[in-house]
Amino acid sequence: MNNKPLRTVMLLDCQSFYASVEKAANPEYADKPLAVCGDPLRRSGIVLAACPLAKKAGVTTAERIGDAIGKCPDIIVVKPRMQEYIRVSLQISDIYRTFTDLVEPYSIDEQFIDVSGSSKLFGSAKDIARSIQQQVKEATGVWVRAGISENKILAKMACDNFAKKNSEGIFELPQKDIAKDLWQLPVNKMFMVGSRMMNHFMIMGIHTIGDLAKVPLPRLKTMLRTRFGKQSDIQAEQYWRIANGIDDSPVTLDTHDTQKSIGHQMTLPRDYRSLEEILVVILELAELVCQHTRAKGYMGWVVSVGCMGADYGRPSGFFRQMKMPDPTNLAEDVYEIAKILIDKHWDKQPVRKVGITLSDLTSDQEYQYVLFGDREKKMGLAHTMDRIKERYGDASIMKAVSVSKAGQAKDRSNKIGGHYK
Repeated sequence: MNNKPLRTVMLLDCQSFYASVEKAANPEYADKPLAVCGDPLRRSGIVLAACPLAKKAGVTTAERIGDAIGKCPDIIVVKPRMQEYIRVSLQISDIYRTFTDLVEPYSIDEQFIDVSGSSKLFGSAKDIARSIQQQVKEATGVWVRAGISENKILAKMACDNFAKKNSEGIFELPQKDIAKDLWQLPVNKMFMVGSRMMNHFMIMGIHTIGDLAKVPLPRLKTMLRTRFGKQSDIQAEQYWRIANGIDDSPVTLDTHDTQKSIGHQMTLPRDYRSLEEILVVILELAELVCQHTRAKGYMGWVVSVGCMGADYGRPSGFFRQMKMPDPTNLAEDVYEIAKILIDKHWDKQPVRKVGITLSDLTSDQEYQYVLFGDREKKMGLAHTMDRIKERYGDASIMKAVSVSKAGQAKDRSNKIGGHYK
């Protein structure tokens, strides 16, 4: 018999976060449809967030600005201010921490909190959710929805499927009620099931979350092996556990501190067709990855490089990796390996998206004692440049190639998460 006490976990989601921050900062927009878009000057730019009034008119996230204007001609289109959104997100996190010290960011606008030990001070889970809603709204103008359950996976599905759709913005989904509330939903309403996986499940005769939950795990593994091969057992167990509301992962402060890799990718402003142009961006990304790797106190053994073409309907490109004889956090080392991978695997087709990742990380303190040659000097110089960039900005020191037409470092220095600050 399991006498382990039940936890009380919430997934707190900020409604139309970017758009809500902009409306709070501009009260004159309160009763008008508004969308935050990647590049308002280009009708081909993408909608990053739309307020409820814009959504009511049919505007959706990730559609082109031109299409959004076609649906809602009076929509107000504003540029993103990523630095402000990060500031408000941190302000909201501080409010959550007044109710519990167990606050785990899931994204810029979603966070898990564990309030199992907070009821004596603040009341029931619903009481806590209402207090959070009120305090966040008063402090930032943002409306928060809350999914409540005994674990993170059920709290997430409670929020996405129910709290976001009721006027109170709060929904409790205890494990004992999942057959009544959750299992009736179409299988694509389950966390981690997108349109492609939904189609696979439909072909298997699985139409609802309940259909999936009721398939015996050994049988589900066999079904997925038939479609995806023998490596799909872990995937099958993951889907089965989610459908049955099973999740043992705790809400922790350091969930994102233990990193397995550090990488960056970027979409280019146009097709890059020559090796020389591609290598300019590869060098810039190598610099950025290694700067962040040093800041976190790591070195990496494995370099991965990815290149992708612009036509996502007919994918082209590659993603390959190579292990180095020694770990590094120096851009020149990563760049040399990246060049080898590109020379070997690039098919000479136009490239629109590139990425570099450094993985198999190890502490830089464990390795520095065995460095030879001039690598200690190079690492010392790299750390000095890091300090200059930290103080004066990433554009304060750049390679000469970054001022060429192919270079993106200067433009990227004015962005956070791919969008202008």
